Amino acid sequence: MRPVALTALVVLLGSGALPAGAGLQFRAGVDLVSFAVVVTDRSGPVQGLTPDDFEIFEDGQPQPIQYFAEGDVSERFPLRLGLLMDVSGSMGKDIHLSRTAAIRFMNAVEHARDITLVDFDTQVRLARYSQADFPRLIERIRSAEPDGWTAFYDALQIYLNGMAMEDGQKVLVVYTDGGDTRSRISMRQVMDLLQLVDVTVYAIGFVNNQPSSVRMEQRMRLEQLASATGGDAYFPGSKEQLGEMYDRILAELNGRYTLGYVSTNTSGAGWRKVEIRVKNPAYRHVKLRARDGYYAASTGSH
Repeated sequence: MRPVALTALVVLLGSGALPAGAGLQFRAGVDLVSFAVVVTDRSGPVQGLTPDDFEIFEDGQPQPIQYFAEGDVSERFPLRLGLLMDVSGSMGKDIHLSRTAAIRFMNAVEHARDITLVDFDTQVRLARYSQADFPRLIERIRSAEPDGWTAFYDALQIYLNGMAMEDGQKVLVVYTDGGDTRSRISMRQVMDLLQLVDVTVYAIGFVNNQPSSVRMEQRMRLEQLASATGGDAYFPGSKEQLGEMYDRILAELNGRYTLGYVSTNTSGAGWRKVEIRVKNPAYRHVKLRARDGYYAASTGSH
């Protein structure tokens, strides 16, 4: 059983500068539908749950859980880490903290099969690095200097384009102030694309130095992007806060549950709403985060 909710036709991406607004097309194919699930309480991730503690509904219909795992599943489903770095002019006061944050996190996630770096200003650049290439990746991150406009949404689109056909667990950490002044696509279009590609987004928002007139809007935008994927958004103001933030993210990644099922839904192509619950009353105070659905492109393909 493969942990994929769709397959895709994508534009193949190289490592140089990429044009903003590159196209993205999808086609059919579902078998095992899988979801990464984070369960937390006030102390952090809740461990020790079993399949009997969960229930899954797709478009309101219960689905039998056919795959279950707790914790690191990278041996079976490789972890593909993405870093989306805003190096536009608006990051001038925060670029040092952003670079430090990206390097610290990359070094902390030792079991990633590869890392995809997307840095963006007026243009978007994408490159993928293996574990052996990490010194080159660190040097590229350190050399980033803020300049130009901000093509944030286009950068997200190009990353999603490149990840659409990849297997494994896809986790994207976004380092930005949340602004966009250059993209050809809209926030709404980005949200639609996030429905098509199974990636968990953690947003690291540097909004403290942004004008008060846009600060709240940019913060809400990052929270919305992360929430749609079962991820979370953080807004550090110091290196000390970065440490606490990374401890929380790493604890979540290492304590996630993976739930999978073969859908019994024959309603046809389109978006399928999925609700995952912890049904055990002993855990009624916990919070659960996961993607809220997936896109099924055809029927009869399970």
